[in-house]
Amino acid sequence: MSDPVSDHDLVPYWKAKSLEEMSPEEWERLCDGCGRCCLNKLEDWDTGEIAWTDVACRLLDGHACRCRQYETRHAVVPDCVGLTPEAVRSLTWLPPSCAYRLVAEGRDLYWWHHLVSGDRETVHQAGVSVRDRTVSEEGMELEDYEEHVVDWPGEDLDAQGAVDDDAAGWDEGDPSEKKYEKIP
Repeated sequence: MSDPVSDHDLVPYWKAKSLEEMSPEEWERLCDGCGRCCLNKLEDWDTGEIAWTDVACRLLDGHACRCRQYETRHAVVPDCVGLTPEAVRSLTWLPPSCAYRLVAEGRDLYWWHHLVSGDRETVHQAGVSVRDRTVSEEGMELEDYEEHVVDWPGEDLDAQGAVDDDAAGWDEGDPSEKKYEKIP
């Protein structure tokens, strides 16, 4: 006779557990691999508005959308922001498609998330990731970041997590009238 399966076992862990209840392995698997949190962001001094750039952390592999030195990233890049349940709930710049943010808000993962699709490539196929769309911060002066302000494609995903193809371009913003500072 086999053990009965509880309803809890039939529910995916990201629906059954809070961020705090996840094991370290579950937490790491929740990352959708988009690479967007590894982009440099600028904050307007006057309004607090966040401006996205296409300037990636020097440790980001721009094709794989993964950190090249994940285990030691905080030692190599001291202002690298580690995601914790508390940080996820307080960081205003996490993309609306971020799996950590979605779970914290009680929402489900999009179809292209690898835990739903079964394929780590769907985040790239859906146009949500930074794959091959970035420049490295290596050797770039901070004042040059303003030349790399972009409107991130897919900020306004539909209910199914689809990127609007008409809005999926890297439209450069007009930073000339703003004063920015880099935020971690």
